[in-house]
Amino acid sequence: MSAILDTETPSRKEADRSMVQKPIAGPQNATFRLGTCLLAASCGILLAPIGHAAELLSAASASITPADAARHVQALADDAFEGREGGTRGGRAAAAYIVDQIAPLGYEPAGDNGSSYQLFGAGLRNVLALLPGSDPELANEVVVIGAHYDHVGYGTTRNSFGPFGFVHNGADDNASGVAGLIEVMEAVLRLPEPPRRSILFAFWDGEEQGLLGSRHFLRVRPQLLAGKRLVFGVNLDMIGRLRDRRLTVYGIRTASGLRARLVAANNAAGNGSGLELAFDWEISEDSDHYAFIAAGIPTIMLHTGLHDQYHRPSDDVEHVNFDGIPAVSRLALGLVQDVANGDHAPIFRLASRTESNVTRRQLEESRPANRPARGRWGILSRSDAAEPSMPVILDVARGSPAEMAGLRAGDRLLAIEGNRLEDQNDMIGRLTTSGSQCQVEVDRRGLVVVLQLDEETE
Repeated sequence: MSAILDTETPSRKEADRSMVQKPIAGPQNATFRLGTCLLAASCGILLAPIGHAAELLSAASASITPADAARHVQALADDAFEGREGGTRGGRAAAAYIVDQIAPLGYEPAGDNGSSYQLFGAGLRNVLALLPGSDPELANEVVVIGAHYDHVGYGTTRNSFGPFGFVHNGADDNASGVAGLIEVMEAVLRLPEPPRRSILFAFWDGEEQGLLGSRHFLRVRPQLLAGKRLVFGVNLDMIGRLRDRRLTVYGIRTASGLRARLVAANNAAGNGSGLELAFDWEISEDSDHYAFIAAGIPTIMLHTGLHDQYHRPSDDVEHVNFDGIPAVSRLALGLVQDVANGDHAPIFRLASRTESNVTRRQLEESRPANRPARGRWGILSRSDAAEPSMPVILDVARGSPAEMAGLRAGDRLLAIEGNRLEDQNDMIGRLTTSGSQCQVEVDRRGLVVVLQLDEETE
């Protein structure tokens, strides 16, 4: 993750070439087995998969393993790559390693002149691979999932918190994201059916030098992507330090309904990761998702948090949570699959550029003056323009059925009696007309919780 180092405290984010490949058929030869997708295009919550298709999708997710992630992190974080600084021999060697790993998968090389490389700057290179969409009407729309592979080499006062002159292996930043992306590429080939939209897998160079790779790509499209429209992006940056199963998500406000999609993917039976999601509304120029957001493309970043080894030689493999990388990667897989198969692509929200954590607190924590929790259930809620189908609970009356059932301020209502909510008015109408008992589904930090309201408990 990129940072401008002008203080002693980090900013918000602080080769073994003989590895055995997992046996997977490439997309050009035999391939996807047809079946019912687990995640519906409509982003319904907890939709049940059917029969063999569910098993296939679960198998795709299960193919993402700690052992495979560890092999890639250990290889890329080896001293042989000299810290993978963009434009250096170590950076070029890291790019070659990635190409060696993904070439057997059979994706279309999406770089310059039919190669996997998109060259730019002083020896910099993105590594790009494309899975064409299966739907002729949607194939020109592209979902991008990327991770930067460069780091800071031997470290200088410009890019390191020291000590300087030692190899900075960047096991978390961002060998972890690269490992997760390679695993997602392999898992996509095991999905029960091919995605309707095209998917671009992008390994960015020069991120640590100012998001150079992603910015170049957005300015200069390789020929294979000419005429195609980028509709959504996922950025995997520093996903190797998952703690207490808590994952930070940035950019969730860049399109309406993204939170609902992510919650659905996180809770999907057989494919979900069941992570606690921390939604951060700040948009900072600190990783490749920023370049996409600046270009008006809905994009999120998945990030497991800063640590004391950030941009230091001590960011090495012994500190990586190899069990956590698959959990984050599976979530990314579910979200990418959902967006790639949806009837409608996400639409960028201009308002997201000015929203912040202050805005979030005003929406989610500020109780309107002189408005107590009310109604027979004892709930005070507010609509959210970015997530109209997920009203946020501001207050729960003491001793009310809602409190007795376990409803909390900050919960977001998803469904009532199994019916997915459309908006705040729909919620009010359903709560008003329900019987003496009412089952509700809520999003609580990315996890779906089912609660039973009972008037007799008041």
